[in-house]
Amino acid sequence: MTRRALVLSLLAGLLLATASPAQAAGYRYWSFWDRTGSTWTYATEGPSTAVPSDGDVQGFRFAVSEDSADADTPRGTASFAAICGDTAARDGRKRVALVLDFGTASDAPSGETPPARRTACAVVPRDATTAEALATAAKPLRYNTNALLCAIAGYPETGCGEQVTGKKTGPEQSRSDGGPSVGLYAGLAAIALLGAAAVWQTRRRRNAA
Repeated sequence: MTRRALVLSLLAGLLLATASPAQAAGYRYWSFWDRTGSTWTYATEGPSTAVPSDGDVQGFRFAVSEDSADADTPRGTASFAAICGDTAARDGRKRVALVLDFGTASDAPSGETPPARRTACAVVPRDATTAEALATAAKPLRYNTNALLCAIAGYPETGCGEQVTGKKTGPEQSRSDGGPSVGLYAGLAAIALLGAAAVWQTRRRRNAA
């Protein structure tokens, strides 16, 4: 193979690699969220250790995601007044507004249909955790041996945080203008250098001859 053909082959390979979507792994699980005003924030601790206050709004969303940055938030509007407004405060008890989003059909395990999104106002002792509040409003709950929350209100019937492959992501794009990635430009530059080196070597051999 000539040097020119080698350079062209490398260029074609690079273009195919950058144009092909990558297979990324995700996980099917219940994510846990805190709500402040109109914003959902991924919870910094699990429901078994989180201790909400009276008036808090917390949410759960079942979906496939790669990590917390990629996770889907609970859908729809949610406010403490809308969920717990008709529930009177009681001494020694607290009210926790819960949003339960069972996700979409595309995120559901094979053969299962997600229930409709719903809300609940849990009235629990002042020192109760989110998990305890959830247990009063959405039984049955299911946990695995590592205390990971696997099912809310019996959904899903099987599985627990299993890995799901086949979620496609395209080549990394520039966040500023949506153009080709920096990696593509760097690869093209490297091939250009190879081509220049090949031309220089060819000329050097001719002059030497």
